[in-house]
Amino acid sequence: MTQTRFDVLTIGNAIVDIIAPVEPGFIEREGMSEGIMHLIDAGRAEELYRKMPPGRQQVSGGSAANTAAGVASLGGRAAFIGKVADDGLGDVFEADLNAIGVHYSTARLKHGALTARSMIFLSEDGERTMNTYLGACHQLSEQDIEPDEIGAAAITYMEGFLWDPLEAKKAFVLAAHYAHKHERAAAFTLSDPFCVDRYRTEFLDLIRSKTIDYVFANVQELKSLYQTDDLGAAVREIAKDAELAAITMGADGAMAVHNGEIISVPAFPIDKVVDATGAGDLFASGFLLGMARGQTLESALKTGCLAAHEVISHIGARPQIDLEDLTRQHGLPGQGA
Repeated sequence: MTQTRFDVLTIGNAIVDIIAPVEPGFIEREGMSEGIMHLIDAGRAEELYRKMPPGRQQVSGGSAANTAAGVASLGGRAAFIGKVADDGLGDVFEADLNAIGVHYSTARLKHGALTARSMIFLSEDGERTMNTYLGACHQLSEQDIEPDEIGAAAITYMEGFLWDPLEAKKAFVLAAHYAHKHERAAAFTLSDPFCVDRYRTEFLDLIRSKTIDYVFANVQELKSLYQTDDLGAAVREIAKDAELAAITMGADGAMAVHNGEIISVPAFPIDKVVDATGAGDLFASGFLLGMARGQTLESALKTGCLAAHEVISHIGARPQIDLEDLTRQHGLPGQGA
């Protein structure tokens, strides 16, 4: 077995989140529907980017990248694989991951699509209107999967959104193959109920064929996977299909299902949920790192819930305080190497 360099390696869509407040009337003038996510093309992406005010905030994003950032904040060794272009926003993405201690070395896309970006316009009332261009991140391929990197990670974790582009789908399966070749675990998140609706049969095959060892889902995604409104029925099904399932339940906390055993922990109390963006991504950070470090399922669940609790207390999908310090304050096992 290859020596472990990373606790968790994540693979997903590499997207730069660009957040900016806008004056009244901007959303309407630009033909957007307030509070809605719009998928846009390259021309529209460049046009809107030019119109964003100078004080915009730019940060590396995407579900799996958020999870890697959370692992690093918890004191773990994190790596990320995802495709950006050889352009200015590609520079932003790479520099941001490097600054927070996430290993990132995926070759850049040259002479093709632009780096993916999600432009988030904040109205005066706090409403978020998103315009997303997927661009280069959908060009991830098998050539971007490095066997030595996968083999050096205790757990490789991938997002269900990767199942949309054909070449990324092949990369997903290849990464799981290399993880198993090195006797490592392969994990994935169902990502979104609509994603499950598109690929239910294929996702079930990934789980039942043991291509994937650990499955992450929220309640809605799990119910969608098994086409039931009964959470208990869905839990019984995933218990038969997956080696390990981690299920987030919002204000009700989270559960893990393993070897016929169900372990649940409550959510950490919070006065107000400011922004739920990234809650599942950060839960995965804590749970995955706990598993990589050999913690109990209960401890890993608590760390995941604590990381999610921090990220929903403010705007943005990245932790604003050191999560390793936060775990110590709550008496959870230290995560650092």
